[in-house]
Amino acid sequence: MKYERLGEQGNFIMENPDLVSGLYFPLANEAGVMSSVSPDLSGDSKMDQNSFLLPPVSCENLHNDRSSRNIWCRINGKELWSLTGRSAWQQAKKFSRYKEPVVLEAGFMHHKITRISEENGLRAEISSVVPATGETVELMKIQIENISSEYKNLQMITAIPMYARSADNIRDHRHVTALLHRIKTTDNGVMVIPTMTFDERGHKRNHRSYGVFGGNETQKPMGYYPVLGDFIGEGGNLETPRALWESCLNVKSANYETGGYEALGGLCFPECRVAPQETITYVVAMGYGKSEEDLMENCCGFLSETAFDRCWEKTKEYWKEKVNISVQTGNSEFNHWMKWVSFQPMLRRIYGCSFLPHHDYGKGGRGWRDLWQDCLALLMMNPEGVRQMLLDNFGGVRFDGTNATIIGSGQGEFIADRNNITRVWMDHGVWPFLTTELYIHQTGDLGILLEEKSYFKDMQASRGEEKDSQWSENEGEALKKISSQIYSGTILEHLLIQNLTSFYDVGEHNHIRIRGADWNDALDLASERGESVAFTTMYASNLEGIANLLIELNKQGVDSFELSEEIFVLLGQSVLIYNDIAKKTEILADYCRKCIHQISGEKVAISGEKLQEDLRGKAAWIYNHIRETEWVTSKEGHGWYNGYYDNSGNKVEGETETGIRMMLTSQVFPLMSQTATDLQVKEIVKSANAYLYRREIGGYRLNTDFHEVKMDLGRMFGFAYGHKENGAVFSHMAVMFGNALYRRNASREGYGALISLFDHCNDFEKSKIYPGIPEYIDANGRGVYHYLTGAASWYLVTVITQMFGIRGYYGNLAFLPQLLNEQFDEEKQASASMEFAGRHLKIRYKNERQLEPDIYQVSKITIDGVPYKPQNQEQMIRREDIISLSEQQLHTIEVTLN
Repeated sequence: MKYERLGEQGNFIMENPDLVSGLYFPLANEAGVMSSVSPDLSGDSKMDQNSFLLPPVSCENLHNDRSSRNIWCRINGKELWSLTGRSAWQQAKKFSRYKEPVVLEAGFMHHKITRISEENGLRAEISSVVPATGETVELMKIQIENISSEYKNLQMITAIPMYARSADNIRDHRHVTALLHRIKTTDNGVMVIPTMTFDERGHKRNHRSYGVFGGNETQKPMGYYPVLGDFIGEGGNLETPRALWESCLNVKSANYETGGYEALGGLCFPECRVAPQETITYVVAMGYGKSEEDLMENCCGFLSETAFDRCWEKTKEYWKEKVNISVQTGNSEFNHWMKWVSFQPMLRRIYGCSFLPHHDYGKGGRGWRDLWQDCLALLMMNPEGVRQMLLDNFGGVRFDGTNATIIGSGQGEFIADRNNITRVWMDHGVWPFLTTELYIHQTGDLGILLEEKSYFKDMQASRGEEKDSQWSENEGEALKKISSQIYSGTILEHLLIQNLTSFYDVGEHNHIRIRGADWNDALDLASERGESVAFTTMYASNLEGIANLLIELNKQGVDSFELSEEIFVLLGQSVLIYNDIAKKTEILADYCRKCIHQISGEKVAISGEKLQEDLRGKAAWIYNHIRETEWVTSKEGHGWYNGYYDNSGNKVEGETETGIRMMLTSQVFPLMSQTATDLQVKEIVKSANAYLYRREIGGYRLNTDFHEVKMDLGRMFGFAYGHKENGAVFSHMAVMFGNALYRRNASREGYGALISLFDHCNDFEKSKIYPGIPEYIDANGRGVYHYLTGAASWYLVTVITQMFGIRGYYGNLAFLPQLLNEQFDEEKQASASMEFAGRHLKIRYKNERQLEPDIYQVSKITIDGVPYKPQNQEQMIRREDIISLSEQQLHTIEVTLN
């Protein structure tokens, strides 16, 4: 089995997807509707954790539960056929020669299933979409064609369970919350309006209405099954509903009201006499409203084929324009797959890290890392608005260098943790600089560093080790000066605080403490003595990177910076104390004491030269310390970096009695940060290939098998080896490994890491997922936790900025390609289309001599056929020259490699 691409816009087609377990597809819009749909139309629909229209599903529910968006057809008054294959008798024939053919066609936010019953002489198409125009509704167009040579009497009945409450109630007061339901029928549908939302901490009046409506240009339902129990009947179920076997349908009429039961969107349409090759069409709308009137307004305008088709085309066009990056290489399958990788960051902005069947561990929203890593993709696709997004995100930084961990639904909305739970991830300070640096290079906007923003404030203080007993909710969630006014500091100051505090926050081996966890949340059992060497290297890189930005600011005439006087505790210390762990922790404690509740608000000036010197000194010390203490070797002569210390204070990686212990994360960041020497780059690749690489499951595993449930490091070691964080091919870190190798000019090795993932994911027989990249690949090679992964942003950024080498340099457009000769097409060309400086560009590389990246250089640049002469012999185009191009036109930049 496999899927086949349709055209160049990400659409694909697949036969018999219902023979593969666990497949699901996202349907959503930016108004908050979040649905998932499987080949048999199971899955759910919701707007948030407390507003599920359809019953919540996890991955196991897809094949265990009988609930689905089922549509029944009564044929000639007696035979019954499920258009989704969800009848007991169709299920029984699923693996026999009598199986009904099923075809899936899908693209960005649209999904169509076609099913044929030769026995009944019928062909059904169910097209599903969530309008991009913003209505809070999921739509289905149902078409039944008579493919026989005889007239048939057909009657359609929908059977869509309406859950209409919080996911928490699936096992917490499920029946009791059904008692809150008030169910009504209208001229064209069924509505459920719960009286209240159930929460024993404090029940609230409900303000959400749910409904299922249906019809077409000329027909409305003739009656309804609004109550689930009445439809399935005594002894029945949703796959053998008793109501459909009774001689009389016994439906309810419009304006019927009841309450206290599980509801059903059971719409019964009039019987139609259908000629051979004739098709009947209905539209079903499953929606939400803030009131009954709002619900009907959202849904009822779509109840015609014309309205649905208009919505279908608008939605397809909307998402096509949103996914405005494409690549053309010699591998057309890769080009198509990259469309889906480019689309995935948009899905994560909508769904967060929750609300798809595998992602059942959260209740919505995104995490701190997500805010910054999703911006990476936005900078490639839609840079407008990113500046304000970054500024708003910085409002989540605390003055002690940590950050808010409860993130609201609105941009820049951070919420105090009133449950008094300490949460500190030691990697959180790394990501804001990486994203801000990319933003500055893509836009040339160094001025963002001088913009001011407030700091987040709640009860948590001293990097999670103390509580601010003086803080109360009435004070709000912004740090204040002694004068009680809100304090604001520059973005530069925010970055300095995050990275300087991390420099001092060290354990007994002089690396940053793990505390709650790092990017790998499953390293969560080493809060006392655990340390992360890997992320210490990135803090060094950030400190040096900030210093480099200060050089550029100096070129613009800015060489003095006002910083809060408290920060100077962290600056200007003698290099001699850097080896003194006790002194460093004392300095950090002193700083945290000064800002535990309020700060003075006084600012002191420092020269850019002095600040640079301090930052570079700290970075250099970290590099040297790690190079001298953390390189490990095996008896076979392989070498790699130890990246962690456990809660017993022991080095985690190296060769032990139980075998080789190596973690991919521990190699990625020394490579990316330039901590690893050029010679060590080659050694790391050899070691990773020997101990971590498994082509049959997609590439580089996250770690070797430790053969231990390591309770002094993290819960990941309790997972079966080869699954999730314990030894799976974890896409995020595998992609970052590729990125790091490209940064070290290891082009072929970087390409190998990325293409291994693509080859595996694109092989449906192995990965068993639709196009795109999953969170990880399990021990059997199946892609798991599809769509919502930061790996997509990193993959996209790596392909564009490293593989194609198309990237900003302080706002100018630079070309530093690392494309291998095998990646060019038959015409010896490769190209990428994207937006830069507000202009639509297609950058086409020509490699007529078929050279490799360690040989070729940029020899010629043309813009729309006109030769371009770079300034100072640097192979880049000045930003002002790009801005001078027409906004409406697609411009072709041709870059010749020789």
